[in-house]
Amino acid sequence: MTKFDEATQAIRIDETTYDVCLDPGYCIGAPLNGGYLMAVVLRAAVDASPFEHPVSTTSQFLRSPVPGPAQVRVEQLKAGRTAAFARATLVQDGVPQIESLITTATLAGADPVYTDAPSVVMPPVEECVKLPDPKPENNMTLNAQLDLRFDPPTIAWLTGGPTGRPESRAYFRMAEPQDADPYVLALAVDVLPPVVFSAGARGWAPTVDLTWHLRALPAPGWLTLIGGGRLISDGWFDEEVEVWDSAGRLVAQSRQLARVGRG
Repeated sequence: MTKFDEATQAIRIDETTYDVCLDPGYCIGAPLNGGYLMAVVLRAAVDASPFEHPVSTTSQFLRSPVPGPAQVRVEQLKAGRTAAFARATLVQDGVPQIESLITTATLAGADPVYTDAPSVVMPPVEECVKLPDPKPENNMTLNAQLDLRFDPPTIAWLTGGPTGRPESRAYFRMAEPQDADPYVLALAVDVLPPVVFSAGARGWAPTVDLTWHLRALPAPGWLTLIGGGRLISDGWFDEEVEVWDSAGRLVAQSRQLARVGRG
């Protein structure tokens, strides 16, 4: 069991309830990363399902849970021959924190009938760069769990030169050697810096709603994350992320709605 597997573990208590312990190693300042929280919820939902893979997840982030004990409550909505539908709620101290609607199925790994190409061509990984290590007092503990190598223009906001477009791109793998699985992909769709940073905004940008789809089981090796946005308006922005595996297959897609950071 890797550190990430342990940090997302869900222990079944009864037919509908799972105990979890939210790990402080996945914080971005005070809040826990949304992709990490989705992975925790999905561990419970998949365990309760007759199918193996979370092919579609929509999560609404009602509050920001804190590290420590919590529960996931799973309500089965419908199960058919090829898919099952459930509602899963992350609860802490009796208060709902995240509500998710999850569709599970079993992917067979078939070759695609049709596939598009990545929306952007990335430079080789050796030409990409890491972010500087954060100061300990910033509590950016998530950074230690990840190995992210960024396309340099998309992190020019660090030196005061944002591109002016909502975009973020990087190669990604876990810091601890681990082949990517659906739970790592749940984390991957939400580990890029908010795309509004590259458009000139700064500050914590809390996710309100995030939907992502598991399209294929990833091959071992680097994942390629390509993030972009369509509209920043009235304090809101959207963010779409494509995740491609080392074999050049689209393995995950996401779209989220978030608040523009304040300060």
